[in-house]
Amino acid sequence: MPVYENLVEAVNDLKQRGFTTDFSLAFDTLQCKLTGTQLSPAEFEIVEHHRFEANTDPDDSSVLYAIQSKDGTKKGILISAYGVYADAASEEMIQKLIMHE
Repeated sequence: MPVYENLVEAVNDLKQRGFTTDFSLAFDTLQCKLTGTQLSPAEFEIVEHHRFEANTDPDDSSVLYAIQSKDGTKKGILISAYGVYADAASEEMIQKLIMHE
């Protein structure tokens, strides 16, 4: 798995590697508003993940997930803040994401 210096570098590399869909967390699914794609936890795998710690403010830390649908047709990224600004998610989604931490 590649090691990145910062979030921007990671996003750029993953996009070049075909992870072009920008997913957001929508409680019990990952969604892409641009394409209308929705994936439940059972429909995707986390290919890799990268944690980025903020030097000045721990609340600005984030995790970048490289996501691929199980059928291999959809690839994208999910950027999730953690700490005070963590996104609300279903228990199933939390378990799916936590197992890669």
